[in-house]
Amino acid sequence: MLLRRVMSALTAVLVLAGLSTCMPSANAATNPAAPYAPLTRQGPALSVPGATIKAAMTCHGNPKAGPPPVYLNPATSVTGAENYQWNWEKVFTAQGRYWCTMTMPFHTFGDIQTAAEYIVYAIRTMYAQSGRKVTILGHSQGGMSGRWALRFWPDTRAKVAEVIGMAPSNHGTKSLPVCGLASLTTCTPAVWQQQAGSTFLKALNSGAETFAGIDYTNIYTKLDEVVTPYDAGALHTGGGRIANIEVHSVCAADPYEHVMMGTVSPAVYGIVMDALDHAGPAVATRVDKSLCSRLYMPGINPLDVVSFAPLLTGVPSLVTTPLPMMTLSGAPMVKAEPPLRCYAYAAGC
Repeated sequence: MLLRRVMSALTAVLVLAGLSTCMPSANAATNPAAPYAPLTRQGPALSVPGATIKAAMTCHGNPKAGPPPVYLNPATSVTGAENYQWNWEKVFTAQGRYWCTMTMPFHTFGDIQTAAEYIVYAIRTMYAQSGRKVTILGHSQGGMSGRWALRFWPDTRAKVAEVIGMAPSNHGTKSLPVCGLASLTTCTPAVWQQQAGSTFLKALNSGAETFAGIDYTNIYTKLDEVVTPYDAGALHTGGGRIANIEVHSVCAADPYEHVMMGTVSPAVYGIVMDALDHAGPAVATRVDKSLCSRLYMPGINPLDVVSFAPLLTGVPSLVTTPLPMMTLSGAPMVKAEPPLRCYAYAAGC
């Protein structure tokens, strides 16, 4: 039970670190109700040096061969390896699928606006190397943050085939109210930004939640204790093709909560593979129901203790995710949500 609770905290709040070098204009900073950037405005130059992002990126496979490529987007408190090396990376390697992931600053606890620049770089690089559209597969914050790249860097939209979120925090959570309590507490930037009603989430979901030409599969569970309400991961607006799938519509007895949704659940595995194997988003009735009798997704070998090493290294950072005033990640502890970058506002930079 303790391990399960520890793992639950892991995907709770996924973010990335780094302070902005692109500050909001005076008008934007003093007028949080200012309209957001038009959907078609060209995205800004990346403020994180390309060499820094390149060094954080890990890829495997032949970009030109095999099934279409997947970018594995990590959750809050973990690196790409800690989140995916012991599960999804094994699955995609066995399929001969080209995949990449990132080691984000501060274990993805930093400003998600900075993390989004890493995602923009990954999309552009993988598309250029493979000549094929990329799927973004993410857990918790990782199921949401790729949409910031698509919202504010329009050139990435033609390079992405689909976005698959496993317990994504698309509309934030109401389960972490301790941040900023009576202005006495501090939290990491990513935790602030994933609070329901944050300015970050308002900007993310402004104009359109989805874009034409991209398929969106959002998978969530009634047992989610991190993203609440549990269906806050659903998307509804925009021109993309959308499937919002509650995992119990596929496997009625699925026992897994937030953290296990993106790492262990065989039902989630079935939904993800259905989305990858067919045109359009996943269809719940198409998913292989034999998966419902499994304890864990294919790719995981519970006897291979060595493969779980990355998971164990992420536990100390994971357990601090919901705690105010404390982090082991080195991320800044702040009393308020980071300001939006100027490019997110209609006034621009």
